[in-house]
Amino acid sequence: MFFCEAYAEARPELFSGTRTHSSDRTMDLGLAEDHFSRPMGSFVAFDIEKLKMAIEECKKLILELPEHSERQKDTVVKLIHLRLKLQELKDPEEDEPNLRVLLEHRFSKEKSKSVKQTCDKCGTIIWGLIQTWYTCTGCYYRCHSKCMNLITKPCVRVKVSHQSEYELSICPEIGLDRQDYRCAECRTPISLRGVPTEARQCDYTGQYYCSTCHWNDSAVVPARVIHNWEFDPRKVCRSSMRYLALMISRPVLRLKEINPLLFNFVEELVEIRKLRQDILLMKPYFITCKEAMEARLLLQLQDRQHFVENDDMYSLQDLIDISSGRLSCSLTEIHTTFAKHIKLDCERCQAKGFVCELCKEGDILFPFDSHTSVCYDCSAVFHRDCYYDNSTTCPRCARMTDRKQDEVPDLKDA
Repeated sequence: MFFCEAYAEARPELFSGTRTHSSDRTMDLGLAEDHFSRPMGSFVAFDIEKLKMAIEECKKLILELPEHSERQKDTVVKLIHLRLKLQELKDPEEDEPNLRVLLEHRFSKEKSKSVKQTCDKCGTIIWGLIQTWYTCTGCYYRCHSKCMNLITKPCVRVKVSHQSEYELSICPEIGLDRQDYRCAECRTPISLRGVPTEARQCDYTGQYYCSTCHWNDSAVVPARVIHNWEFDPRKVCRSSMRYLALMISRPVLRLKEINPLLFNFVEELVEIRKLRQDILLMKPYFITCKEAMEARLLLQLQDRQHFVENDDMYSLQDLIDISSGRLSCSLTEIHTTFAKHIKLDCERCQAKGFVCELCKEGDILFPFDSHTSVCYDCSAVFHRDCYYDNSTTCPRCARMTDRKQDEVPDLKDA
């Protein structure tokens, strides 16, 4: 009866008379405590109508009370409780399984009571306090329990697992007429005039979608990055947004094949490529060094594992970080740490350095030093000036060739 008392204080004219009349009026408004217990049988429909009447009366009362007053705030809280109760009666909670599989989605039952989530199927708010809802553990698709049987789109993660590649044409539009004036996903009739439903174009696929499948979400489009070095977010449909989110860290872009001219115009790409090449030259030192393995130096690149595997594959996140300057700073710091271990901290790694056999002068050389050149055949390291100025072949290669020639007569004599 806590709400009835507050309501009676605010509107005494509605509660004048005997105590019996006050109780009757309370029941008419549907504000008695009994409405906050689960209704049984045929009383459900009757209580719903009572709650609707009580909500309307409560809304009027809020407008009449002094603004920002404590009584108005309390009444707003009671209004929220009434609305939640009404929603519960319309959509009663049932026992639902914790895990459901549908169209390759693996839906897990959520326990969060947050009301800030939105159902990806119907587009309405998920009332976590009173509604059962699920999230796909693969693509993070969220929906009400009652909407699950209406889902028609398979899990995007399956596409990522079987077809890890981007659409590399900029907004490959085919035309609304080629789509038969229907949404590319759910086949709902659409038009540019918004009748019956507005047609919204996805900048990634180039196709048109209805407002249920396209929420005007924005994302960086890979094709625009690779061809134009453009990182402005563009409007994409819901399925494209999930696909791009799952693909953003996957190294599937081989820039030197897709657009090699990009390195001529973006200096940061050239810098990153050189750092990656140096790290690949440092890797053999670490995998044969006990101290480096114990210190787990290579784990500093665990978020970008492809950096210790090759120097030509990039993820979309790599390119975004290159554009912002974050990757250059972090990779330069890691490069410095790696070089310090090899050249200063570790005696075993220092012992694997080279002496320039052409001039036989200077400090110990390493293949990742900026002033050195490496023989492509035997991997010997020389000063850059010495190697290019000397017209003879690599001394180490010459010794190896002579050694092989000496071994051939010995084999014949044997």
